[in-house]
Amino acid sequence: MKKLLAVLIVLVLAAVGFVGWLFWRAADAVPILNYHRVDNKDDNPATLKVADFEAQIKFLVDSGYSFVTPDELVDARQGGKSLPKNPVIICFDDGHDDIYKNVFPILQKYKIRATVFVVTDHIGMTDFLTWTQARELQASGLVDIESHTKSYKDLTRLRGDKLWDQIYGAKQAIEWALKKPSKFISFPEGKYTVDAELTAKELNYRAGFIEDYGLTASKNDGFVLTRIPVQGSNSQTLLRFKLRLKGAPIFSPLNRMKERLASDGNESIADLILIP
Repeated sequence: MKKLLAVLIVLVLAAVGFVGWLFWRAADAVPILNYHRVDNKDDNPATLKVADFEAQIKFLVDSGYSFVTPDELVDARQGGKSLPKNPVIICFDDGHDDIYKNVFPILQKYKIRATVFVVTDHIGMTDFLTWTQARELQASGLVDIESHTKSYKDLTRLRGDKLWDQIYGAKQAIEWALKKPSKFISFPEGKYTVDAELTAKELNYRAGFIEDYGLTASKNDGFVLTRIPVQGSNSQTLLRFKLRLKGAPIFSPLNRMKERLASDGNESIADLILIP
């Protein structure tokens, strides 16, 4: 009995020590929060209600977070420039028109900045931003329009000219329509290859983005930066948001373990790992 108790104590101490190390390692890291849609008509994990989104922004403001841009983050990583206290980055993928209708007024109300990654071939389609709206957002100084590729293809399946067309085509469209450089890319579904990364670098993108529940360090990270996905359609949306924000050092490795188990055919075990 005493041996069993001793083993349990050692395991608990080891777990506590490991968690402490995860948070220590993330001490200078920056949370990059990634959203997709904000509206009151859809009910799915990718959509956040307008009131829930504002509650999250208000929480960040009241908690003393400083809203920085990808440019400022990369400047800090590459040039040693300092970031303000408690930095956070707000991102949106896809470029739906609810960003203009529902998100932009909240950004204006709280005077905060966000980055919107658009699929350029979708601009002007139903439920997506128009170039006129994109220009107004960019001109406000609160929104930076960046690339989510030309037509949202799986980049891991593309090579040569087709890969170049997706990455360069979006950059070309943004720079032509908005008269400003396109410097960042969000890889569709978080999928990319070495060729995709090298192509983005060749085109002078400063960083690429994926979703991975983790934090991005102000130093030492590579070209591809991770973002925390923010989910909706849940009665405890703000609680889940706080857990993901504060617990990212834990949930990132847990999510990788969950995905690895599922990909190996161990879905029942993967389901036991709960991610808020």
